Amino acid sequence: MAAKSPMRLVGYPDRFSVQPGETVRFMVSCELPSYRADIVRLIHGDRNPAGPGFKEALVATPVSGDYAGRKQDLHSGSYVTVPDSPLLDLSDGFTIQAWIYPTTPAGGTQGIVTRWSARLEAGYGLFVDENGDLALWTGDGTGRVERLGAGAALRASQWYFVAASYDARAGKVSLYQEPLTLWPRDASDARLQEDFSRIQTGSTGGPLIIAGYWTGEGDEPASVAGHFNGKIDSPRLFRRPLADDDIDALRRGSPPTKIAEAPVGAWEFGRDFSSSHIEDASGNGLHGEAVNMPARAVTGHGWDGSETDFKHAPDLYGAIYFHDDDLEDAGWEADFELTVPETMKSGVYAARLEADGTIEHVPFFVRPRRGTSTAPIVFLAPTATYVAYANLHGFASAASRERYAQLVGRELDMEHPTTPEEAYIVDHGLLSLYDRHSDGSGVTYSSRLRPMLNMRPGYRMPLLGLGAGFPYFFAADLHLIDWLEAKGYEYDVVTDEDLHSEGTDLLAPYLTVVTGSHPEYWSGQMLDGLETYLTSGGRLMYLGGNGFYWVTSFDPERPHVIEVRRWHGTESYEAEPGEYYHSTTGELGGLWRFRGRPPQRLVGVGFTSQGFDRSLPFHHQPGSTDPRAAFIFEGVDKDAPIGDFGLVMGGAGGLEVDRVDPVLGTPPHTLVLATAKGFSDVYQYVVEEITSMNAGQGGSENPLVRADMVYLEGPKGGAVFSVGSISWCGSLSHDDYDNSVSRITDNVLRRFSSEEPTSSPNAG
Repeated sequence: MAAKSPMRLVGYPDRFSVQPGETVRFMVSCELPSYRADIVRLIHGDRNPAGPGFKEALVATPVSGDYAGRKQDLHSGSYVTVPDSPLLDLSDGFTIQAWIYPTTPAGGTQGIVTRWSARLEAGYGLFVDENGDLALWTGDGTGRVERLGAGAALRASQWYFVAASYDARAGKVSLYQEPLTLWPRDASDARLQEDFSRIQTGSTGGPLIIAGYWTGEGDEPASVAGHFNGKIDSPRLFRRPLADDDIDALRRGSPPTKIAEAPVGAWEFGRDFSSSHIEDASGNGLHGEAVNMPARAVTGHGWDGSETDFKHAPDLYGAIYFHDDDLEDAGWEADFELTVPETMKSGVYAARLEADGTIEHVPFFVRPRRGTSTAPIVFLAPTATYVAYANLHGFASAASRERYAQLVGRELDMEHPTTPEEAYIVDHGLLSLYDRHSDGSGVTYSSRLRPMLNMRPGYRMPLLGLGAGFPYFFAADLHLIDWLEAKGYEYDVVTDEDLHSEGTDLLAPYLTVVTGSHPEYWSGQMLDGLETYLTSGGRLMYLGGNGFYWVTSFDPERPHVIEVRRWHGTESYEAEPGEYYHSTTGELGGLWRFRGRPPQRLVGVGFTSQGFDRSLPFHHQPGSTDPRAAFIFEGVDKDAPIGDFGLVMGGAGGLEVDRVDPVLGTPPHTLVLATAKGFSDVYQYVVEEITSMNAGQGGSENPLVRADMVYLEGPKGGAVFSVGSISWCGSLSHDDYDNSVSRITDNVLRRFSSEEPTSSPNAG
């Protein structure tokens, strides 16, 4: 059981990237009477006493001041809403029909297709009731309510044809609960006809809801309850009770418009896959809207494996997968806003909120005006990775703790939830792309329009270092920001969402692009922009690991949402068969390497292993003595290890690591400068490289479990320097920034950000 969250002050911005003259709004929930807000520039978030400590700089803005506290709630759960219409007033009788694939039928009352007001106890609806079986509810709003259940519990994760035909005048109900595949002695198969009270269903004055029911108050997400877990396919509503022959025709796939009387509503989920719009094919215009981003482009009841791309056979993808913990947009009201002044330098910022000893930071990024730059260097903030990992549960579930114990070979003596942030995440049901929904299915979409509790300057990921906890994601990238400040570099900050929108025009003004520690999630537009920049003579410092890995889509309609469909990668779950294509863009998901764009082609190295116990130093390789690399190692002891220290698990090489691979596209002139190897067996070889069951995939046995630092020149004076390790930047500040990791990084950045040409691969 999750502990009560002590976090009573949280917030999020309406955008990550903002340029001078633009406005960023801040949504805040505060359970205290008031709080203070200020704008700060973030420099370093890691409070580890072995490092430089927490650093931020107060910025004078009109935001500074006290604000009244108010609690703003999160309303999770996806559904389809169809606005109120007189056509939905079916007092004399009706038929509701759908295909359903319930995943938690024993999880309490769940709406399937309902025009029901819980407050008025009026209307009608088809439900999964508290007994886990199909049920019809009717009510007239005067206290007369009838509920009839099928009497046979639905089985989880099975397709069922369900229908209810109600004749109010005759007082008769026919209920159909029939599995798609009927096995002998299947107790979940039910078809019954019963007498029923002659209730003329009262008008609710509210919407029709698919995958939930209306509470009878308002039209916001908070007004829907009884969220359905699972898939719903081809929901239909008719204005009269249908006979058995008509019901059987629907089961066989006859179009609803061919039934004796045309339907009131026939909602087609196999259209407009990238949209929240739900088409009503009845001709009555009862179109709906999907709320909270249920999963689209998922297999329906008729999918037979003959086609795996929903665009080629949309009729086989006529389902939507609903979850009671989906959340697209928290929908909070803004408490205050900042219009960025012209004098505000590009950088990493946050709204700092304080109340009763609690301090909360809500980060955002100030970029230069579009088409301009203020420095020769640009830090490319990996916000898609931040969104993908947003609200990662870590040790929150027993299953995740068990998997981790198996990986490291022992259980960790830790309380769970481990941090206040994790407690808030668990208490409020927030999910990352690494988590599973309450029904066990993998999370496909992640949104930045909600609190992201692990995108904080002081965040420490609990599982790193066998439970010691170290900075990761955003907090780890501040190690680099601090180093840039300490070394006196002039730099701009942009986000990868900016790169997705603007392409190579965003990068063209800069001599050097510097990545964060974990640029894992990339869209095709981002890759196109970076590749064009590099082939045009740009220079890149890839200062991380596991980069350029997952195919990632930004939803064109809702750019605050990213989508990932995982398959055949090193992953926390795998997409279901037939569901590898993104609903938002129609493109094939998975790893970029399986679409012919492995990171080795771009930056010389690609993901090879991950581990969570400790990081190791790099050791020089023959490439470090090549004259082309001489500038990289100026002032560096060639006989000493590189980075046998650091704020991320104790070394410069580790956490997630990359290596060269000529087969996957590492250019032939690439110099391997240094390698970190000898990892423990907590580090395992990546799944996508293993084609048969082989032992010896751990770091102590497999020579491919290593981190390679490389250098390669590109066209027109361009070049790439890659460290192949997430933990590299955590070593920059050691010994007051006077160390081998810092010197190598400084040597490369000074050369890359100058007009001085890089060496030629033909030199020497």
